[in-house]
Amino acid sequence: MNQTDTHDHDTDTDREIASILAHLADGVCRGEIVDFDSVCQQYPQHAAELRRLWGAVLVTDTAGAAKEERPQIRAADDSSAQWRRLDLPVRVGDYVLIEEIGRGGMGVVFRARQMSLDREVAVKMILRGRLASEADLQRFMAEASATARLEHPGIVPVYEVGDIDGRPFFTMKYIEGKTLSQLVDKRPMNQREAARIVASVARSIDFAHQRGILHRDIKPSNILLAPDGSPLITDFGLAKRAGSETELTRSGLLVGTPAYMSPEQAGNRRDLVSATSDVYSLGCVLYFALTGRAPFVAETPMELVMMVIEQDPNPPRMLRPNLDRDLEMIVVRCLQKPVDLRYESAAALADDLERYLADEPISARSGRFGQVIARVFRETHHATVLENWGLLWMWHSLVLFVACLLTWQLDYHGVTRRSVYESVWIVGLGAWAAVFWKLRQRMGPVTFVERQIAHVWGAAMMAIGLLFPLEWWLEMPVLSLSPMLGVITAMVFLIKAGMLTGAFYVQSVALLVAAVLMALYPPWAHLIFGVVAATCFFVPGYQYARRRRLNRSSTHAQRNQ
Repeated sequence: MNQTDTHDHDTDTDREIASILAHLADGVCRGEIVDFDSVCQQYPQHAAELRRLWGAVLVTDTAGAAKEERPQIRAADDSSAQWRRLDLPVRVGDYVLIEEIGRGGMGVVFRARQMSLDREVAVKMILRGRLASEADLQRFMAEASATARLEHPGIVPVYEVGDIDGRPFFTMKYIEGKTLSQLVDKRPMNQREAARIVASVARSIDFAHQRGILHRDIKPSNILLAPDGSPLITDFGLAKRAGSETELTRSGLLVGTPAYMSPEQAGNRRDLVSATSDVYSLGCVLYFALTGRAPFVAETPMELVMMVIEQDPNPPRMLRPNLDRDLEMIVVRCLQKPVDLRYESAAALADDLERYLADEPISARSGRFGQVIARVFRETHHATVLENWGLLWMWHSLVLFVACLLTWQLDYHGVTRRSVYESVWIVGLGAWAAVFWKLRQRMGPVTFVERQIAHVWGAAMMAIGLLFPLEWWLEMPVLSLSPMLGVITAMVFLIKAGMLTGAFYVQSVALLVAAVLMALYPPWAHLIFGVVAATCFFVPGYQYARRRRLNRSSTHAQRNQ
């Protein structure tokens, strides 16, 4: 395949992926239920790239949907026209809506008076009225039913759930005061006051967790501060009953507010969403209260969600140098991307904040070294692409070992012609690289990350090829620079460790040790490198090839059910 054919193939692949994503996004916008997992099973050759891009597409669509908060309603519908204009104050059923006090992606909140009981309440109504999809209605009613079950002084209580002219609503206790977002207003809070507020909210969230309810949209604007300073959590519009068979987000909508959502929510990995996802969001709220800004700030929603998935936030002390180190450690532990490195529960977070307030040792300090080591050796979200390379890496280990064994034998028999070795390492391995890439392309579309890995590999092969002319130019005997093989290959695995999985640090260290041994024992240099390098490729190749087979078997079993 020439360069033009390769470019055309990649272009066709990109168009096909774009078409699939556009079709899915259109379905989400129409309020249809989108089964993303089934789509990935339908297009297995595109599954990895679809999963990588879908989260960003959802954020973009969700942000765009926010501009459509008010529907286009026929003027002939008098009641709809009334809801569109909403000339306040206006009486609706048993309530007089006095003023709008809040608006979100799904509902609008009014301060109102309930006439029958002569009390002030907050009334929340769905924005899109009769035009809302069933998924929207499910989410809206879930907020009411979930919150109504929670009777806690730190959770805004729900009074009534109802329906007026086909428009669901519920009423809550009206809280006079500011939200945490309004209170901070880009000016950091007092450290101890911020810790007190988040500790109290964490207790309330843990109360919900104990009753099987996850909030999934904790953010400063959802934390109300009563006149006495007590924080109350509200807006369970994205609440989910833990263990419930009903998934309120099957329509594909990205759940949460990008700046405060957990990486698993941003990546739409619903199987990982748990109580620790709310702990992450609480950490974001604490970060905001202490620094005056969210952990991640970007110009577009797509950039923001990719930052949440891929990057670590700046340490709070970088933005506020006088911040207490213990408080920073609490924030950092909340914002760990691996879920098991965070606090195991909101109660554990509240306990640590209360220890800080009592000037006692915090648990975030304990086990710190172990947590760092565990994180270093974890897979990144790009590691799934290795399933496409597993079998090829096993073949590559064999080719590399044969090349090393042949070089060792040639050197053992006294062959000194440089061109012989160049034919093995430049011509031979160059031909294998072309075959390797051709086989990879036949397996399906090549992702952006894989192209990056291929460039690293190509750079390493060029560096190895240049060893021979360097030896000639420096008037060194052939194979004098052989230990550099171990150094160059170690650098390749070092880069892969940062991109794919920290387990490759082991291979990098092993190859550096091999380079030292090659320098100490020149007659055995290529045999040493062959054994170590082949093992470094074969072991992960076997692991990921096996994982690919197991995933395919699982997918096939699900289809047959």
